[in-house]
Amino acid sequence: MDDSELESLRSKRMAQMQSELGGSQGDNPEKQKQAEQQRQAVEDMKHSILTQVLNQAARARLNTLMIGKPEKGRMVENMLLRMAQSGQIVNKLGEDELIGLLEQVNSQMQSQERKTTVKFDRRRAALDDSDSDY
Repeated sequence: MDDSELESLRSKRMAQMQSELGGSQGDNPEKQKQAEQQRQAVEDMKHSILTQVLNQAARARLNTLMIGKPEKGRMVENMLLRMAQSGQIVNKLGEDELIGLLEQVNSQMQSQERKTTVKFDRRRAALDDSDSDY
């Protein structure tokens, strides 16, 4: 993506944010319709950025991830969007580069999660069973 495309995306987003802050006081259905149009515009912008940043194989892998693990897919999608907007991605990413990003996200998620362990005190259970035999 070149600077002119990024600048146009930024200006569209800025106009959208200003319209949200200074929104008109209309009927509730009108607000819902307007909010739906804004959500659709944001989704279209996301898809266009991802199309510019990812090649076809990487895009297919991301879509598969979104179906299987939507939370992780959204995290990777948002990471890609931030990287594209900040200019960290120069060329289209292939499937191998996307796999590398997925591994990074996976390691971050595992470090954030606490592993749950269950411990059984078998000695206490054994003592209880032997007491009932007398």
